Amino acid sequence: MDLHRLQHVIALAETGHFGRAALRAHISQSALSRSIQAAEREFGFALFDRNGASVTPTTAGKFIIERAHKLLFDSRCLMRDADLYRERRIGALAFGTGPYSGAVFLRTLLITLRQHFPQVQARAVMGGSDPLLAQLKTEELDFFLGDMRTLRSDADLVVTPLVQMEAAFFVRPGHPLLAEAVITPAMLLTHGIASVRAPHDVKVALGKAMGLQNDTPVPQVIELDDLGALKDIAMQTDTVIGCAVAATHDEVATRRLVRLQVPAMPPMHAMIGIVVLRGRTLSPMAQWACDHLQQRARHMLPGSGA
Repeated sequence: MDLHRLQHVIALAETGHFGRAALRAHISQSALSRSIQAAEREFGFALFDRNGASVTPTTAGKFIIERAHKLLFDSRCLMRDADLYRERRIGALAFGTGPYSGAVFLRTLLITLRQHFPQVQARAVMGGSDPLLAQLKTEELDFFLGDMRTLRSDADLVVTPLVQMEAAFFVRPGHPLLAEAVITPAMLLTHGIASVRAPHDVKVALGKAMGLQNDTPVPQVIELDDLGALKDIAMQTDTVIGCAVAATHDEVATRRLVRLQVPAMPPMHAMIGIVVLRGRTLSPMAQWACDHLQQRARHMLPGSGA
């Protein structure tokens, strides 16, 4: 059904006169008459009784006109909501993040979202790559941030590199290791290492640096994707935690955690990327979020002043 034709029907019903209805619809009287006739042919019955200059709806016409009002109202609401959605003034955003990327990006993203788009509903999910990937594939999430090294090759995914995060080991102030003149990688094992889940090859490389033989991966006394809990454990025990440097700025600045200097330890990094489903067009809100994250990541690069 042509919505313009329904508007003509309603204009004629409300004015009761072809001339006045044509003026309201901004078309000629003959064009309005043809539109009404086309509507009657489409419905298969007369919508109006013509009595000289006056026009009144038939019983069938009243039935149609009542529903046409609702249909046109819903159409206007749809167009209004589409405008608001396009302008990111309404809608929803659902995304996931791993522990490192969440510690660095989540707070700023949600604060900026609330400041600029207060009517948008946001849902953020924290976790490892596997559960986030499962939710992405069922379209519960628009995208997620994850360590690219933990993602298996998957033709259904598009992964956009975001930032390389330096990682290091941290302990509480007063930790026994801080009294050592030189800290060797093997010394870390004596106090237990805790971290988020790391790729197997990364664990093997760390194991070699710590003197383990036969490609033995570094043992973790705790493997946990809750970065806040890991930092609490390090601050209250002698456990050594492996963590992204950018995720510990506050604790290091306030002397709640101390970064260990381990000269023989190879450089460690987390490769953070934005993961989306291939072929799925992001909503305007999700696209804004991805653009914001990329801009934020650029400010974290060396020489950016961040």
